[in-house]
Amino acid sequence: MHILERRQAFTCSAETLWQFISRPENLNAITPPDLDFEIRSNVPERMYDGLLIEYRVRIPVLGKQGWVTEIKHIRDGISFVDEQRFGPYRFWFHYHEVIPTDAGADMIDRVHYVAPFGVLGRMVETFFIRKTLKQIFDFRRERLHEMFN
Repeated sequence: MHILERRQAFTCSAETLWQFISRPENLNAITPPDLDFEIRSNVPERMYDGLLIEYRVRIPVLGKQGWVTEIKHIRDGISFVDEQRFGPYRFWFHYHEVIPTDAGADMIDRVHYVAPFGVLGRMVETFFIRKTLKQIFDFRRERLHEMFN
């Protein structure tokens, strides 16, 4: 299993940050355009435990792929998890947390994942998947910084 973790500081309040990340449709605003990300299911204004969200995303070499995540373990105003039910990974567990600070808020993203395709997937993870995920989270960091700092 692999882990990618990012922590980012914001000058906005934790409540403001939570209001943004707790709305599923806002994921479009922080996803790199080259992934051609598309939410396929109807999403409510606010997420809830057990919410299933269907996406399509362009994965280099593989093309457009379906992805279904379930929103779980919501602690309102604090944290939630999106867990893959169907998609490109063998396992995907993404924890999001917002922490109030004296300066505003910090956000933690922690993804536990396992690549598909067994041994081949482990080799691809080393040279491609980790690099791609870092680029995605770098893009998110920049977009969120522009929006909230």
